Amino acid sequence: MLVSFCATGLALGKDEDDGEEDTTKAKPALPNFYLDMRTIYSTLPAGTLSIGFSAPPLLATLANLSALRTLNSPSSQSVSIDLPLTVDVNDQLSVYGGVSGATSQAGTDPWTAFSIFSFTLGFQADIYQQNGGMFPTITVQSNVSRSTSDSPLASTTYNTILEAGYALNADETRGLLAGMQYAKVLVDTPLARVSPDVMGYVGGYYQWDNNWKFTGRFGVQHFGGAQLLTLTPFPAFTQPILRLDLDRMDDDDNRLFGITAQIAWTPKPSYQLTLRTPLYAIKN
Repeated sequence: MLVSFCATGLALGKDEDDGEEDTTKAKPALPNFYLDMRTIYSTLPAGTLSIGFSAPPLLATLANLSALRTLNSPSSQSVSIDLPLTVDVNDQLSVYGGVSGATSQAGTDPWTAFSIFSFTLGFQADIYQQNGGMFPTITVQSNVSRSTSDSPLASTTYNTILEAGYALNADETRGLLAGMQYAKVLVDTPLARVSPDVMGYVGGYYQWDNNWKFTGRFGVQHFGGAQLLTLTPFPAFTQPILRLDLDRMDDDDNRLFGITAQIAWTPKPSYQLTLRTPLYAIKN
């Protein structure tokens, strides 16, 4: 499906070029190719689990819970690094894959050694672009993450976001957002179960003339709860979630730097701070 989507986009681009003047700017021969490095600091209150807008940190949490010597999950904090190698195939499609590693600290225990805990494959595609029309751009982002740990709570996470973005001006520097996210966690052992996480949100974005871009999303997250081995069951909750993004873009709308702050109530607040520093091998 992705290959067909990509080929169709390239074919349409060629047809449009055939009818344009020779003065039209030539399209780049090679796509953007970069390591979209993300450094994430997150906290989690005692006795809760949270997925939020980012599923991979949950895999590290599950791996650490299997090593606990108590029936209750203490409060914890972690520092993780995502290293997805990303290719912007065209203006509508990006594909990525890479590994994630983390170090964490739970209760009064010392920080663990940094280790790789999962690998992720995914894509992001605009299945419809507004381009000045009356209908919003529709974007789908989907990925699958798999634990590399051999712990009893090794798991696979499927995460999909469907988002509509309506630009309020021709330059698409300000607009409105609305979306939904569905996350499903499958644990290898039949002695553990994690219910799906569903989120709905609204928001908007504004980009200044100096190419700084601010995006805000506010929504409600429903987590169905979990039962993990001998641990006390993690209760279900329906609580608000807030995410704020500040990105530095270039004139071609490539991200140069980004910082994201997220607060997810579980029902106690769970905090997450992400630094996004893309390392470009090819940038158009």
